[in-house]
Amino acid sequence: MNRNARKWWRAHKQRVQQQAVPSHTPLHKELAENEQQLRALYDNCSDVVFRSFRIGGSTRALVVYIDGLTNTEELERNVLSVLMKTKMPKDSAIGKLLDNVVSVSQTNELATFEDCLESVANGFPTLLIDQQECALSFGLAKWEKRPVEEPMAEGVVRGPREGFTESIQVNMALIRRIIKTPALKMEQMQIGGYTKTKVVLAYIDGIVDMDLVTEARARLNRIDIDGVLESGYIEELIEDHPASPFPQILSTERPDVTCGNLLEGRIAIIVDGTPFVMIAPATLFSLLQSSEDYYQRSIVSSAIRWLRFLFTGISFLLPSLYVALITFHQEMVPTSLLISMAASREAVPFPALVEALLMEVTFEALREAGVRLPKQIGAAISIVGALVIGQASVQAGLVSAPMVIVVAITGIASFMIPHYIAGLAIRLLRIPMMFLAGSLGLLGIMLGIIVTVIHLSTIRSLGVPYLTPIGPMKFAEWKDTLVRAPWWMMNARPHLTGDYQKIRQGANQKPGPEKGGDPA
Repeated sequence: MNRNARKWWRAHKQRVQQQAVPSHTPLHKELAENEQQLRALYDNCSDVVFRSFRIGGSTRALVVYIDGLTNTEELERNVLSVLMKTKMPKDSAIGKLLDNVVSVSQTNELATFEDCLESVANGFPTLLIDQQECALSFGLAKWEKRPVEEPMAEGVVRGPREGFTESIQVNMALIRRIIKTPALKMEQMQIGGYTKTKVVLAYIDGIVDMDLVTEARARLNRIDIDGVLESGYIEELIEDHPASPFPQILSTERPDVTCGNLLEGRIAIIVDGTPFVMIAPATLFSLLQSSEDYYQRSIVSSAIRWLRFLFTGISFLLPSLYVALITFHQEMVPTSLLISMAASREAVPFPALVEALLMEVTFEALREAGVRLPKQIGAAISIVGALVIGQASVQAGLVSAPMVIVVAITGIASFMIPHYIAGLAIRLLRIPMMFLAGSLGLLGIMLGIIVTVIHLSTIRSLGVPYLTPIGPMKFAEWKDTLVRAPWWMMNARPHLTGDYQKIRQGANQKPGPEKGGDPA
């Protein structure tokens, strides 16, 4: 950021601060002055309600809340109607109201205007009383929110069916319902000058390395931005290598995935307003693992994991391999297959590279159109469009039938990657790989693979090497990387960084008949 940009940003922040109330401006003792300042701050805010009344018919009071964010029925039943019938105590008024009159479980005393504005913005009605220098906030927030449903992007055959929602309170409760220990810590902060978005840093004390927590906390606290609308804002502001196409933070909609990673010593970042929870540190192999791997039998999960690795490689290399073989290395193709491919390409006017790029771009456009279209017609349009366009292109002589098969297999292979964001990185790298194959053949493909591996070896996620446990080599953790060993063999947690609680289960967990037991 140059000097003029920094100067403009400082001036912008100063204007924002001048429009807002200073951080430690105390409330006035006179209710009229408090009401006047609050009304000035909420000028032209038609959804903010100022309800004046008298406590016990004598003491003036004011309730401020936002219509649509507050449970008005509970407010009238448990606050307004009760206070109107109650005389204001002369001594310790606020304390007496909290202890003996108001029947709301969550109440807080507020001493500054900033606290009042934050309370009202969160949906908590705020009570101000004449001749009192403190206000009361009631936990009566209520707004429309989506119910807990099955995640759309992370479906499983066996496993929990519940997913996160846009409410941070619901998401925290879903995690707390699984991990019931008080060692589960959730540190709350606000990010965003205008949005004041709630962000929660979750970890398990005693399992996580506290240096990792300190680093994550520091990266979150240094964010200075107008607003945060989704967790992707924060992800781009705290990752180690923003120029890399590979995601360094795992995002998930599943509470069980979040809890599983917390139990392995990772941290979770929960952002209000989004159903995606971020998990760090992430590795390449964690992006290729599915939660269902740990619910199925270990032999089946290991076989599926190897199949997933194979098709990830196919998704990355198959189009470029086809281009390289057709363009430079025809001698590597069996004669009968080469004759068949030559016959199918006889009427095609484009070289293999242009043909591959044309089909890849078309397929990606159809896939993106299927995502953006309404759910009822999106899948039908993408499937029918692919069939019709592919068949018509072959008949028109624009592309060959083998190329349609290659692109179709590549598309199916990319769907096997469990996390959508990891699949995007592979799809993005296919294009330069095809250019390398079309210009240098297999040598270009090897060059692209070497550059990709070097890049993966250099990036980190919150300081953890991206290729852990392959690089650096940790043989003890391969039992949950290349394969999924049975649970009775995975006695140790993965070592991410620093100090950690290594043992996560007792010894001799292998199932079988009890030694010395009665067979009958």
